[in-house]
Amino acid sequence: MSKKTEHAPGSRCWVELSTPDIDVAAGFYGSVFGWEIPELESSAELGGYRRAKKDGSDVAGAMPLMQEGQPSTWTSYIAVEDADATAAAVREAGGSVIAEPMDVHDLGRMAVFADPEGAVFGIWQAGTFVGTELLDEPGAPCWTEVNSRDPEAAKRFYGAVFGWGTVDTDMGDEGTYTMWTLGDGGVAGLMDMRGRVPDEVPPSWLAYFAVADTDASLETIKGAGGEVSFGPIDTPAGRFAVITDPWGAVFALVDEPGDDAATA
Repeated sequence: MSKKTEHAPGSRCWVELSTPDIDVAAGFYGSVFGWEIPELESSAELGGYRRAKKDGSDVAGAMPLMQEGQPSTWTSYIAVEDADATAAAVREAGGSVIAEPMDVHDLGRMAVFADPEGAVFGIWQAGTFVGTELLDEPGAPCWTEVNSRDPEAAKRFYGAVFGWGTVDTDMGDEGTYTMWTLGDGGVAGLMDMRGRVPDEVPPSWLAYFAVADTDASLETIKGAGGEVSFGPIDTPAGRFAVITDPWGAVFALVDEPGDDAATA
């Protein structure tokens, strides 16, 4: 196990849970992933923000809901060199700014955006805090993908914002899966929702977490009050399932992250 000390601009660097009850959520995710989500010395001045730890390493963020009616969600963050320049690129490409670039003490600079279809994602310009210290190991983030009903428009948008390239793979009856690339490596995925997902489900980003055994994890999840929204199914990347936690936040599990997930 080796800790990440930096994340290349354009790569996935953090995931963050918004939830109505961090203490109860800590119990749920602790049982599923072996996390601890302790209060930090700075939690009070950061609006209750905490960092989930796996074996002492930071793997994810957790924060209380900020306003009435806000849904419980997982948000994926991408590393950038310049948050303000990225915000300008988002606007130029047709996206919208949900939270303007802001400093988080000396930890870094962050912002939250929506792409032209409304899928929400964040960015992180690292200061003293780099983001996720563990990737692609059981209990750690291992992939992220945007689900879109207009993949060609998504390719234009994210290509313009992050400089991502694309590699399309024919999945047979499952359609085409697109991998976002940066240099020679894959950094994220793009899934065409059309014909796969009910029309009422909006485009969104989906965070994946690695587990040692998907089926065993699903039993733990169901026992802890979560629901299996899809799967499990076997894929080239491993055995996969989509989960809804007890407060409605959606995430995915896979038990054997493939080579693509391990490159980012």
